[in-house]
Amino acid sequence: MLLVSLAGVVIGCHESGREKPPVLLSRHAEAPEGSSVSLTASADNSRCYVCHINYDGEELVADHAIANIGCEKCHGFSYAHCNDEANVTPPDTMYAREKVNPSCLSCHPAEKLTDVHKPVLTGTAEEKYCTDCHGQHRLPRRSHRWDKTTGKLLKTQ
Repeated sequence: MLLVSLAGVVIGCHESGREKPPVLLSRHAEAPEGSSVSLTASADNSRCYVCHINYDGEELVADHAIANIGCEKCHGFSYAHCNDEANVTPPDTMYAREKVNPSCLSCHPAEKLTDVHKPVLTGTAEEKYCTDCHGQHRLPRRSHRWDKTTGKLLKTQ
């Protein structure tokens, strides 16, 4: 069985009872004839969507959710953040811009990326961060802002 994300990205394959690890392929990949396709996300991000509904369906989140990789994988459980009605507690893990690519590369090894990615990884491309092309993954409006390295509250509405 071939698994395809809502965005049309092939992310996994089950053949003859043997599971193959998820692999991100072309956004325009098509399931081979005769295969069954699942369009159901398996990671449950509903706890995060209570406040961050803008990420429901965002490319980066949707592609990872379909591969059963939820928000907590990158941002930690963030219990204090989720339970803080005043919204002054940061998530467990945040990423300053210079930490975005190393974080992505911890699961997506550079040697398995396409040639299109090489200028980004070497810093010679106009797009410098994975999220420049693969989902904005930024809040359009923030009522609170933290230093992404220290977690210190910098701004409130």
